[in-house]
Amino acid sequence: MERWPEELARYQRQMMIDGWGERAQRALGASTVFVAGAGGLGSAVSIYLAVAGIGRLVVCDFDRVERSNLNRQILHDESRVGVSKVVSAHATLTRLNPEVQVVALDTLITESNADELVGNAQLIVDCMDNFETRYVLNDSAMRKGIPLVHGSVCGFEGRLSFIHVPQTACLRCIFPAAPPRVVPPVLGATPGVIGALQAMEVVKYFANVGHNLKGRLLAWDGDSMSFQSFRTQRDPKCTSCAGRPPGGPTGL
Repeated sequence: MERWPEELARYQRQMMIDGWGERAQRALGASTVFVAGAGGLGSAVSIYLAVAGIGRLVVCDFDRVERSNLNRQILHDESRVGVSKVVSAHATLTRLNPEVQVVALDTLITESNADELVGNAQLIVDCMDNFETRYVLNDSAMRKGIPLVHGSVCGFEGRLSFIHVPQTACLRCIFPAAPPRVVPPVLGATPGVIGALQAMEVVKYFANVGHNLKGRLLAWDGDSMSFQSFRTQRDPKCTSCAGRPPGGPTGL
């Protein structure tokens, strides 16, 4: 942060949180996060990470903005229909916080390019709309030894977990098979809720405050406005993480 004294004013309210202060804020500023998807979840995640002061955001998506996106994908607006989502994301995020370096990757994530795209990011945020790509990100996170913050939504409901193998189960342990591909109903506020929670998990990790959602799957029901937490366990026969030893580094 080249203008650190000036930036103190931007972050002063979060720096008042117990255990935060200048140390945690500088840790955020030195962090790189890979956000997979610039849709509903990716919008909320990247906006809240940018305004929190994450130093470098790598946002990856290959879609263009469509009018049907605008009820939930708050990175974009009517003027950007037809524009690359990551180009739109870059414009929004740099306007919100010019101090954050935003890298826009307009490409499809595949098994062959995932590791290169993630690069030197220290954490992956899963904001995808299909499990095939989620599994690719899960495997990349394991190879790199970094956390994956999973989020998914449908209608009024959402799921969230902080995955860091070998300390936790991997995504495939939790969801052994991909559900059928469908176009789900989504209320815009639903990815807003889950995306904000994903961003909170990321910020807590880098600031080293609070407790991450390790070994648990959080389920939110917006209809009844209730949360449930389920314990997750590693599957010794998991095709993704079987054979990896328990334990491992505790993170930052």
